[in-house]
Amino acid sequence: MALRFAHDTLGQRLLFGAGMAAQHVAEEVARLGASRVMLIAAVFEKEIADAVMSDVTVHVTYTDVVQHVPIEKAEDARRVATENGVDLLVSVGGGSTTGLAKAVALTTGIPIIAVATTYAGSEATNVWGLTEAARKTTGVDARVLPVTVIYDAELTYSLPVELSVASGMNALAHCVDSMWAPRADPINQALAAEGIRALAAGLPLVAKNPTDESGREQALYGAYLAAVSFASAGSGMHHKICHVLGGTYNLPHAQTHATVLPYVLAFNAPFAPEADARIAAAFGSATGLEGLNRLRTVLDAPRALTDYGFTEESIPEAVSIALPFIPADNPRPVTTENLTELLHAAWAGSTPKSD
Repeated sequence: MALRFAHDTLGQRLLFGAGMAAQHVAEEVARLGASRVMLIAAVFEKEIADAVMSDVTVHVTYTDVVQHVPIEKAEDARRVATENGVDLLVSVGGGSTTGLAKAVALTTGIPIIAVATTYAGSEATNVWGLTEAARKTTGVDARVLPVTVIYDAELTYSLPVELSVASGMNALAHCVDSMWAPRADPINQALAAEGIRALAAGLPLVAKNPTDESGREQALYGAYLAAVSFASAGSGMHHKICHVLGGTYNLPHAQTHATVLPYVLAFNAPFAPEADARIAAAFGSATGLEGLNRLRTVLDAPRALTDYGFTEESIPEAVSIALPFIPADNPRPVTTENLTELLHAAWAGSTPKSD
């Protein structure tokens, strides 16, 4: 079969090295010629952020970070950046922190250096998200793509195993969605497959020993590949569902993605055999779902939406909100009935099985 596709590669600098975050940040601030730096970091990561910024003069610090980036928080952070004449944003943290920096960049155009402390992957995409009136809106804009991403495995040591697992499963969701998202192509599928392999190799090492440097580095490497493939392929069915669950019901981001992922894979895999074969090969299993379920068991990964406050009574509303946003070219046609079944299974945590 002839290959015919269009692929966009995003321009971004990646600096990778354990124990090198502070050095890399200082070098990048100097390279970019910035003099009025705004540090964005959640209160609970302020100590880590201060260490990362030890060789940089910080003009202003912003710590009011909230998951799903409520519009009120975004507008306040934008105000602070503008009033202080900020010329560079440095975010130190996970997806919520990076997301807030992106919200500022979206309207101001101020460049971002993103220092990741989780496997969220937001740092490697040009996708932004904002929540207003219990609805999460996402979009794509070149202004929000961080100019530099800095990975330092030592910064992830403080991330508890439970959150490391959830965050890593969120990265796996980027990989799986990239296999059949609207702009899926052979390049981002190859990146996603390598991301699955790296995450499946690294996360069990992290679960066994939270300060295993090789495990942490494999997980970061996999998370970056996951995000790059996702940025190219776009949001598929999985992400459209999880954006509704997070934005409307304020469910925790990583745990929600980790919980929903196997049900979407079970739903789509029989209708996308080539993609499933790629996923299975990356896991070293007979099917993608078999490999994912095996990994979930090893990691004791999140299993039921009810554990995070989602109620059975909310399922019909969630279905009605999500259904219009699911891509029309999803491998399997999505209906009110089968999406309800999927969410009910994810709510209850029943064993995901392919039809």
